[in-house]
Amino acid sequence: MTNFPRRIEIREEGPREGFQIEPPGFTVAQRAELVEALAGTGLRQIQVASFVNPARVPQMADAPELFRAIRKRPGVRYTALWLNANGFQRAASVPEVDLEGSLYFYATDAFCRMNNNASAEAHAEAQREWVQRYHERGLPVETAYLMTAFGCNFEGEVPLPRLRQALQQMARVQDETSVRLQRVVLADTVGWANPESVRERVGLAREMFPDARIGLHLHDTRGLGLANAYAALKEGVDLFDSSVAGLGGCPFSGHVDHAAAGNICTEDLVFLCHELNIETGVDLERLVEAARLAQRIIGRRLNGRLMHSGSLAALRAAKNGSPTQETP
Repeated sequence: MTNFPRRIEIREEGPREGFQIEPPGFTVAQRAELVEALAGTGLRQIQVASFVNPARVPQMADAPELFRAIRKRPGVRYTALWLNANGFQRAASVPEVDLEGSLYFYATDAFCRMNNNASAEAHAEAQREWVQRYHERGLPVETAYLMTAFGCNFEGEVPLPRLRQALQQMARVQDETSVRLQRVVLADTVGWANPESVRERVGLAREMFPDARIGLHLHDTRGLGLANAYAALKEGVDLFDSSVAGLGGCPFSGHVDHAAAGNICTEDLVFLCHELNIETGVDLERLVEAARLAQRIIGRRLNGRLMHSGSLAALRAAKNGSPTQETP
């Protein structure tokens, strides 16, 4: 039996997730054009850039200029990522950034040390300070991410008892800081998930956070991204992070080929949902054009499927004798 949601929410991460893994050199104007194209598809949240150490991720050094260059569309949130207090202060100093109070936890020590220079337990305890920091700025704390919730290239698969332990750390921070999480997102940060593990881990997260909405941040590192999304949809998951054209990857993941480590492809996810009669609020043909724009900017063939094949709209319209505007 399936429990498909009637509608899902997609949070687009391509402009940040994608360009952080590419070589530096793409202009602010190019990246702003892509963000504006994505905002025109019906997506309601776009992660534009990260405020991180420019020595480690020089591709994001011009994040303030990028935010200022974007012609904002009403009803769309333009968010950012940060990893430490300095990054948050930099983001908060840019009025064009739509701030949100999110917490981050890790299921593996090795990846947390690589990304944050701290153990997973120490990083979890530090989230209490983040709650206070967000509250001082009047930001509600409603979302928590659990990174490497399925596995880690440094430590291997995360067993369910370890996942439960990490979720318990998250629950303690929630309870002891009087935060009530509205969203708990399991992140397959480096591509260890499979459809069965998605089912198991979504179930465990719901058991431990019965009042929260469970979301997924999936990567298509080993080709199971959409299969994992389908498994999540069957469990009623209605919140996904994704990346236009499959852009992205993590520079600290330990992958041999960073280009293989992107988020699930936004337009392919939208196509899957529309084929299942699940609403997304996204204009698929405009999204495909945004993916093709991303490919022109990057300058090489990108990994999305639909951007190369087109959707079924043109074929169905031809069979029905109706005109279509789709570009094959």
